[in-house]
Amino acid sequence: MSETTQRNQSEPSVKSSSSEDQRKPSGGGRRGGGDPSVRGRTTIADGVVEKIAGLAARDVLGVHAMGSGMSRTFGAVRDRVPGGTKSVSRGVKAEVGEVQTALDLEIVVDYGVSISDVARDVRENVISAVERMTGLEVVEVNIAVSDVKLPDEEDEEPESRLQ
Repeated sequence: MSETTQRNQSEPSVKSSSSEDQRKPSGGGRRGGGDPSVRGRTTIADGVVEKIAGLAARDVLGVHAMGSGMSRTFGAVRDRVPGGTKSVSRGVKAEVGEVQTALDLEIVVDYGVSISDVARDVRENVISAVERMTGLEVVEVNIAVSDVKLPDEEDEEPESRLQ
């Protein structure tokens, strides 16, 4: 007989005598056992992160609009088409990984505001909103200021004639 076999035979086996222990499922009473938060995978589309970031950036005082002049012009045309919706992700590009995301934003600021202050506030607001809502780590928020809205300039997006 080998030494391992002799040791296994000589050690007493431990069995629970309680019938209650035998009826309890493993995993603390949950079916399937384990933590439910790790049973499956959650993916977040780039567009979801772009919408969150776009709304968060627009909330910052001093941000007049999002996107370049051309994208705002096309957006204004698209918004006027019946059934068209305003694009909240205009001027935002997101790259989303499994646990991290990086964002590029293009903004138009109001004349007279400190661009560096607005950019800082946009970064803080966007990072806070995206991380809170998605759980993703925001590794960078690049901001390009494409224009300054002067007080006497007309908006490129005209008001709707409908009320």
